[in-house]
Amino acid sequence: MMAVGGGDADGWVCMMVAAGACWWWLSVVVAVNCETKRKMNTTPKGCETKRKRRGGKQAVGGAHLRPTSAADHHNVSGQNDAVDFFFKSRGLHALFTQIELSLSASKLRDLDIASKSDPMAVVYAKKRDGRLDEIGRTEVIMNNLNPAWIGKISIAFQFEIVQPLLFRVYDVDTKYHNIPVKMLKLEDQDFLGEASCVLSEIVTKQNRTLTLKLHNNYGLRVSRNFGILSVHAEETVASKSAVEIAFRCSYLQNVDLFSKSDPFLRISRIVESGNSVPIYKTEVINNNLNPIWRPITLSMQQFVSKENPLIIECFDFNTSGNHVLMGFSISVISKIQKSVGDLEKLHQERTGATFMLPSTQRGHDKVLKSQLFVEKFVEQEQYSFLDYISSGFELNFMVAVDFTASNGNPRNPNSLHYIDPSGRLNSYQQAITEIGEVIQFYDSDRRFPAWGFGGKTFDGTVSHCFNLNGRAGSFEVDGVEGIMAAYASALNNVSLAGPTLFGQVINTAARIAGQSLSYDRSKYFVLLIITDGVLTDLQETKDALVRASDLPLSILIVGVGGADFTQMEILDADNGRRLESSTDRVATRDIVQFVPMREVHSGQISVVQALLEELPGQFLTYMRCRDIKPLNVQMAQTCA
Repeated sequence: MMAVGGGDADGWVCMMVAAGACWWWLSVVVAVNCETKRKMNTTPKGCETKRKRRGGKQAVGGAHLRPTSAADHHNVSGQNDAVDFFFKSRGLHALFTQIELSLSASKLRDLDIASKSDPMAVVYAKKRDGRLDEIGRTEVIMNNLNPAWIGKISIAFQFEIVQPLLFRVYDVDTKYHNIPVKMLKLEDQDFLGEASCVLSEIVTKQNRTLTLKLHNNYGLRVSRNFGILSVHAEETVASKSAVEIAFRCSYLQNVDLFSKSDPFLRISRIVESGNSVPIYKTEVINNNLNPIWRPITLSMQQFVSKENPLIIECFDFNTSGNHVLMGFSISVISKIQKSVGDLEKLHQERTGATFMLPSTQRGHDKVLKSQLFVEKFVEQEQYSFLDYISSGFELNFMVAVDFTASNGNPRNPNSLHYIDPSGRLNSYQQAITEIGEVIQFYDSDRRFPAWGFGGKTFDGTVSHCFNLNGRAGSFEVDGVEGIMAAYASALNNVSLAGPTLFGQVINTAARIAGQSLSYDRSKYFVLLIITDGVLTDLQETKDALVRASDLPLSILIVGVGGADFTQMEILDADNGRRLESSTDRVATRDIVQFVPMREVHSGQISVVQALLEELPGQFLTYMRCRDIKPLNVQMAQTCA
């Protein structure tokens, strides 16, 4: 059997110190390197200072990354149970082993002038007809020609078939650093090189690591060096065990000249070959030599077992990508051999692990005053999205349609609301059909609340939340067909008006979700908003979303047409910063996912992926924060 893996991150850079040296086998290392940061090209020698750019910092820590694993909403790794459940229920039961690919590269080409390349890797499956199906993307790592990506690529290994893979590495332009990687247009990025292999070539290697030479994308093996790509495969473990850990450090060394260090932690797991695979990183704490990081959750999928060795490294953030290692813990090495178990012992004994600076000469490491402490250590069972759904939890679907005048006259063929007599669906119909047919699968009665907003209704007033079916006393329709029929009817009875306001629709959906708490905690609500335009009530919408973040509700916004959807990206909060209300209240969790239909139709992402990518994580965050367990677990605990 293969070893097990896991991981996630948003972009950062640090190659392991003394790779291959004898200390790789040791249990826990809090590593640190005294390497001096390279000066910025505009700073005089000897007076280097760090650039405190927010986007760069999110690329290292603090950004909440997209959870595609139902096993752990903190991390992007593993298969998506929601997608699996959707296909399995239709009888598509393939015999496969779920594995994860960890990627790293070395000696990449440098295409930037004032800095180094910012690489991202993309993995494709080659089909028999020559088509390339994108499997996944890593995070972007800033200013690094030797990246070790934390984000894993999940793939089903089927031994009975040949599975050709293609790996492409891109240099992501700085102006795209705050855009979610799945939304990046690859044609706008610089190509660094590609390599290909068959999946079985990786998994049959003794250490399950395959090294490939990158080359150009014309298939020509020219003498020019494009760098090396290493691919490591590990089997995904099916376990609900997880640990929540809170770290703090004291008396860290200050390696900055004009300010204090900005520390963050990286956690890696040592694999059978002796090499390491990064599995987690914390956020960056600004100007603090005694940092306290937010609690993190590590699943069994990531750390394998309480006995598996880990490496914990503490870095000082630097936008240039040359993050300075600040020490590793020699005392823990000498006393503890089991990584997660070691951390538990540190917590129980309320002791710290002493840091030291590594030396190139073995046995001459400098012991520091700096220490690592485990403030919290809690073992827990983490139930998956599928655990909840299969026990009786439901996703109750709701939809709201934009009737503002910016959509164009419905009688004009150029209108987004034009209904083609030939049967060709307009953008709104496509969104309702393609997305509704997927999400309705999780709603048993398939009676959906359906509203319109921004239209002049039957009584001549502009409404920002009216019943799509035109009935005063009922807002529900039957199935996707009912939504389509109500939408077509409304176009004949409602005049397009404006402005574009989301607040009332969100508040109405939130009220329904809130009322459900008094009679059924197994219901979770999903509001689909389809819109073409720019919000007029951005702050009011933020206020509504912050309030709704406490409720069993997620909101999927689908943008149709060619408008500038920058505001929607703000609501999506994929930059790692939660929304704030006008009263400075911060959202308890991210509940919004934005999907532009033009990206779906251009083949950038599939509808199922676009719909379900964040939803399981949002669902699990809500349930776990309130300690709501699957129904069968609740019943078992009640009977016991």
